[in-house]
Amino acid sequence: MAHRRDRPHLRHRPDDRPEEREDRLTRVTENNESNESNESNESNPDIEISRRRLLGTVGAAGAVGLALGATGGALVQSAVGEPGATGAHGGAGALSSLGATRIAFDGDHQAGITNPLQAKGHVIAFDLAPGAGRKEAAALLRRWSQTARRLMAGEAAPTADTGIALDAGPSSLTVTFGFGHSFFDRTGLTDRRPTALDPLPDFSGDRLDAQRSNGDLWVQIGADDGLVAFHALRSLQKDAGEAARVRWQMNGFNRSPGATGSPMTARNLMGQIDGTGNPKPAQPDFDKRIFVPAVGPGPAEHAWMGNGSYAVVRRIRMLLDDWDKQSTAAQEQVIGRTKATGAPLTGGSETTPMDLAAFGADGKPVIPSNAHARISAPEQNGGAAMLRRPFSFHDGIGADGTPDAGLLFICWQADPLRGFVPVQRKLDRGDALSAFIRHESSGLYAVPPGPRAGEYVGQRLLEG
Repeated sequence: MAHRRDRPHLRHRPDDRPEEREDRLTRVTENNESNESNESNESNPDIEISRRRLLGTVGAAGAVGLALGATGGALVQSAVGEPGATGAHGGAGALSSLGATRIAFDGDHQAGITNPLQAKGHVIAFDLAPGAGRKEAAALLRRWSQTARRLMAGEAAPTADTGIALDAGPSSLTVTFGFGHSFFDRTGLTDRRPTALDPLPDFSGDRLDAQRSNGDLWVQIGADDGLVAFHALRSLQKDAGEAARVRWQMNGFNRSPGATGSPMTARNLMGQIDGTGNPKPAQPDFDKRIFVPAVGPGPAEHAWMGNGSYAVVRRIRMLLDDWDKQSTAAQEQVIGRTKATGAPLTGGSETTPMDLAAFGADGKPVIPSNAHARISAPEQNGGAAMLRRPFSFHDGIGADGTPDAGLLFICWQADPLRGFVPVQRKLDRGDALSAFIRHESSGLYAVPPGPRAGEYVGQRLLEG
């Protein structure tokens, strides 16, 4: 989207003297003229990044950028040069494409599911305060939705904005809300709780911390700027007021957009390309796998979940010191893919299908029988698939002297009993990667559909 060429929008401070205003206007005008000159330069990196993102840059989860059309995903817009692109009551001037990218809050599905992974992220769970029920939950979701809608548009928070993101644009901010199993007990809506939200089964490899698991309400925040992401986190925490209390919070990160020479699936902290096997929005069964049908068979009282999805959230600590002691060849045997390109050990590129029937000269499978990629492949699990959209984390050094680091695993599916559960059960029985990871927390959340204009998230449940 082209920069504006008319008189630049300039917000005067009340204590400006006339000569200071004129000086500021001159500087902004010169900057805008410089930006206009750069528009004709094909090597402009900001323009190139914008082109990549708008053409569907594949994020770390492998999700296609715009996710529009048949998927009905959240709309990605460029706010470069628009009046709303000045950030939360910030200064004038054109933003870079990285800061100006805006993702719509309203839509068939909530934002933060099919959008490319952002550079910074926060996941946080709340419990409703003692005595709070359906009425208080509805008021909270109304406040949260109002705040998220404004912040995702690059505007100031509706009440007592802190100025943390002053001068920043929306920076691909997404805010996603979900309900835990206990939310329905607290609000007296147990008759409207979907069976797909039944607690996940126990897995032998789990070492779960109950204090960092589950929760009545779950919020996922992502942005390509750390201050924008933190601003959203802080605003929502303040909005919670006396209605809800933080149960746990985790912070994550990914590679920044434009950090690589060409769009690619990102790497995790083990150095492995992560998300190759994700279902793609262009596939005809994508919606069926990821989103609850808007209409169709099922209890009428669960119609509020139509176009929604289910998020499984797991904090997976990676035993990086142990992993780094392995040779590259040994690591590739554990995963079943080459470390450099993500190609299967049977050859080709990252997207080449694995040849699970290939045997080497030694008579053994080229992709080992316990390789992570083999065991988790959809064709090995009756077609079970989920959309992985994780963040990495690093929380310093643990009590054992090793890095407290790993993956904030977040996956999306229409039904976790047909997505996450069968795959994890199989991994639990013999995945070679299990020796190098620990599952330390877990949660399952019903994520309702995106709101219509003027609605708040979950309104069809709480007021239906």
